[in-house]
Amino acid sequence: MIKLEDKRAIVAEIAEVASNAYSAVIAEYRGMSVGDMTELRVKAREGGVFLKVVRNTLARRAVQGTEFECMVDALSGPVILAFSMEEPGAAGRIVKDFAKDNDKLVVTGVAMSGQLMPAEAIEKLAKMPTYDQSISMLMSVMKAPVEKFVRTLAEPHAKLVRTLAAVRTEKEQEAA
Repeated sequence: MIKLEDKRAIVAEIAEVASNAYSAVIAEYRGMSVGDMTELRVKAREGGVFLKVVRNTLARRAVQGTEFECMVDALSGPVILAFSMEEPGAAGRIVKDFAKDNDKLVVTGVAMSGQLMPAEAIEKLAKMPTYDQSISMLMSVMKAPVEKFVRTLAEPHAKLVRTLAAVRTEKEQEAA
């Protein structure tokens, strides 16, 4: 039996995490071995994901007043809560990749921006770009007009050089 102080601490911890998280994944873990669960926790820690097995009543209290309040109805059965702390798609990638090899981990819901989405939404969440990928995409979009402008400025000179080379080659052939 968990003491009341411990329950309050768990609720406070999850509430704090939920208030700072970008997205959350709810997955049922019925029948998973301790070794598999440990492996999942290690991968989550490495990927910047907060992973917690918690009683549903405590989880319901913890998400009250956060954007993950929409998850309350999906909390039934033995579930793991995975919160993305560093980037929105992290929890989706970790849980989806782990569920490929372990059929005992079943995604039951995905929450993001105050909306609870069905389990199939994990595909979209997992495909979201990382922070570095997003910056790279932004930089390429910002760089493209400048590159095109530079090519446009350089083209008349290049065309002149090609034309003069062609005239020189033609005159050399006539002289020979």
